Amino acid sequence: MSKEKPGFSRRDFLKTAGAAGIGSMFLPVDSIAKISGQFSQTTGAGLVPKRPFGKTGENIPILGLGGMFDIPSNQLLMKQAVKLGVTYWDTADCYEGGNSEKGIGMFFEKFPEERKKVFLVTKSDSRDPGGMTNLLSRSLEKMKTSYIDLYFVHGIRSIDAIDKKLKSWAEKAKANNKIRFFGFSTHSNMEECLTGAARLGWIDGIMMTYNFRLMHTDDMKRAVEACQKAGIGLTAMKTQGGGQVKISSDKDLQMAGRFLKAGYTDKQAKLKAVWENPYIASICSQMPSINILMSNASAAIDKTRLSSVDVDLFRRYAGETTGAYCMGCTSICESAVAGTAPVGDLMRCLMYSRNYNEPGWARELFNKIPVTERERIQNLDFSIAEQKCPQKIEIGKLVMEACCELS
Repeated sequence: MSKEKPGFSRRDFLKTAGAAGIGSMFLPVDSIAKISGQFSQTTGAGLVPKRPFGKTGENIPILGLGGMFDIPSNQLLMKQAVKLGVTYWDTADCYEGGNSEKGIGMFFEKFPEERKKVFLVTKSDSRDPGGMTNLLSRSLEKMKTSYIDLYFVHGIRSIDAIDKKLKSWAEKAKANNKIRFFGFSTHSNMEECLTGAARLGWIDGIMMTYNFRLMHTDDMKRAVEACQKAGIGLTAMKTQGGGQVKISSDKDLQMAGRFLKAGYTDKQAKLKAVWENPYIASICSQMPSINILMSNASAAIDKTRLSSVDVDLFRRYAGETTGAYCMGCTSICESAVAGTAPVGDLMRCLMYSRNYNEPGWARELFNKIPVTERERIQNLDFSIAEQKCPQKIEIGKLVMEACCELS
């Protein structure tokens, strides 16, 4: 991808889409053939490269499997993930109503020898040590394992959520060989959470929203560097930065067309953009089909790096489409409405539904907001929040749409 490619018109793009089908155009035939050939030759030792995970002493694959899908019905996918070296598995007690962890347990029960190959990650929605102990015990039972490699407190908004009680809990769980490492995941105020974790000095790993839109900001650069210096392993999620190509947008088509001409899908290129930062140990990617797994693994295995032109293209595209993506800086918008509306959660619900084609998961998250609170939210004035939003997002309009679409 080192040479500038000619333009890619709407007609070219739609022609490609028509030939492949909208759902499959993101996985070119040459990518399938490439990874299939490599897959057929593997002995199971793994093909996806690895990177060090902070100061843990572990090397983990740069591509991880997100477990927010029907794992019980996709046992073959799990087996192929192991063969490809995609052995960083991320799940949570709450994913798929608990079926995600049950599916992993089914796999380990059938293939117990594979457990030692997998770096297993799960999460707790509870912040209370007693609740975390109960959830951890349930996760261990469901996944048919005696230990978790990395245990996260799920979705923190502030580093204040990680207090001395949780430190003591983590130390005890490690001493009892229930977990090996401890950390948290975050979708909101990521930069502040990362910087705060670096100051704490005892966090092993963090999973945060990180993509071509976020990675070039000064705040995110400083936060990632602080974690690297503190020896914290970093996993990126939500790496597509807004989801699939919008065929109604010329900017989207031009970007996708450039990468298709270079032999990559835009989705594969977005993964490669994240891997450009050596401080990011792994990407946690939702891969509910073997086609997506193989496409992403192909991008991970391929050693061709993005050119400076490609990186600049992503930077410019992010700047030109700021109003289409929530950056997760909820401390700004939510403080503007005195904390009376979970703006970040609502934006995330819309993202799952519209950009990632996961309306079921979006509704599940949305329904955690009490009905009375949803009704009150629809009557709030978000004009001050919109004025303060760095992305100039139409917050009020999108909040109303979320409440209408997901109720």
